[in-house]
Amino acid sequence: MAKKSSVERNKKRIRLADKYAAKRAELLATAKDESLTNEERFKARLKLAELPRNSAKSRVRNRCGVTGRPRGYYRKLNMSRISLRDLASKGQIPGMVKSSW
Repeated sequence: MAKKSSVERNKKRIRLADKYAAKRAELLATAKDESLTNEERFKARLKLAELPRNSAKSRVRNRCGVTGRPRGYYRKLNMSRISLRDLASKGQIPGMVKSSW
C-alpha cells in the first residue's frame, strides 16, 4: 500500500485539474493566438502562471485504484501489475486466468 498522504495529494491534484481545466485551456488559447497583441498574450501567460501549480494535468500521477502504487500501472484496468496478478490468480477478474503450458 502506498502512503495515504500520497494518494490523497494525488486526489487533490485531480480535483484541481478538473476545476481549472476550462480556465487553463482558455488562457492557453489566448496566449497562443498570434492575431492578438504581444501585451495581451503576455497578460494571458501571467494569469496562467498565477493558477495553482497542482491544477496542471501533467502533475497528476497514475496510481493503482486498489493499492495506490504509482508504478507498473495498467491504464485499461486502473491497477498496478501486482494487484492485477493477485486478483487474476484469485479468479476475481472475469475472463483472466494465469497461463500454464
